[in-house]
Amino acid sequence: MTGIKQRIIETNGIRLNIAEQGEGPLVLLVHGFPETWYSWRHQIGDLAAAGFRVVAPDMRGYGKSDAPQAIDQYTILHLVGDMVGILDALGVPTAVIVGHDWGASVAWQAALTRPDRFRAIAALSVPFRPRAKAPPTSLMPRTETAQFYQLYFQEPGPAEAEFGRDPRATLRNMLFGASGDGVAAARAAGGTPTNLAMVPKGGGFLQGPGAPATSPSWISESDVDHYGEEFRRSGFRGALNYYRNLDRNWEITGALTGLQVTIPALYMAGDRDFLLSSPGTDQLLANLKTLVPGLRKVQMLPGCGHWTQQERPGEVSAALVEFMRALPSRS
Repeated sequence: MTGIKQRIIETNGIRLNIAEQGEGPLVLLVHGFPETWYSWRHQIGDLAAAGFRVVAPDMRGYGKSDAPQAIDQYTILHLVGDMVGILDALGVPTAVIVGHDWGASVAWQAALTRPDRFRAIAALSVPFRPRAKAPPTSLMPRTETAQFYQLYFQEPGPAEAEFGRDPRATLRNMLFGASGDGVAAARAAGGTPTNLAMVPKGGGFLQGPGAPATSPSWISESDVDHYGEEFRRSGFRGALNYYRNLDRNWEITGALTGLQVTIPALYMAGDRDFLLSSPGTDQLLANLKTLVPGLRKVQMLPGCGHWTQQERPGEVSAALVEFMRALPSRS
């Protein structure tokens, strides 16, 4: 990671930590849950070497960035506002925005609402989802014995306590469990992608035997150390507050119903990503070009799980460079 520098900037009323490298057209890399800017460690250098200025923030609530306590400070409008604010703080009129997981949701909404500031989007794992006809939590799967993991996250306290008991172990188990290796191991033990996303009633999110003693080749123990230390310092409340605004986001975005993402777009995902088994996702992918008229390409990565840019760093970097080099030239 030679050449990556970090600094604090002020944007949208808070302070955000950013990692940056390179010169050229701006690329904004937006991480998901439970990660930090560090999830883009491979792409930052690759994209900088390809002639781009790369900025990867710790999102609000994560890492060294501010973490407001109030749940209502984590709506999608706050998050998109932070991204616009980064461009303003850097004095840059436009950028390509690239997001993974929650970062992909933020990137899609940034592309939808501010095409004047974001000239293209690449989304990893999470496809564009038009506004639902009902609050999202009302549509999530639940049974007498289990509930969708995002429902488990709704009540402040339990998830923070579970994850915070040993942040390093939490991150190690999450990173393995949702990876292509972890999903393959769960399937071999009789699990399915659908039940991997369910939390037993009265139980916790971290189920099963956990990560093996030897980490997969795509992540090192020093990488896990880094994540563990970041979450030991920040805690998990800010990160979980994103999920606690799902219904509020639905309430405040009614004016966006029916809008399409018209800027150039790339979508990438691993074919073992458990999120692809979420209800309705198969229909979304089948109709993605209709919802995203600017879609240039859908790229599926065989054997890859949820942590797309970490599990397949070279393939992701190459796809991003190819996509961005084909865009009309703008600053």
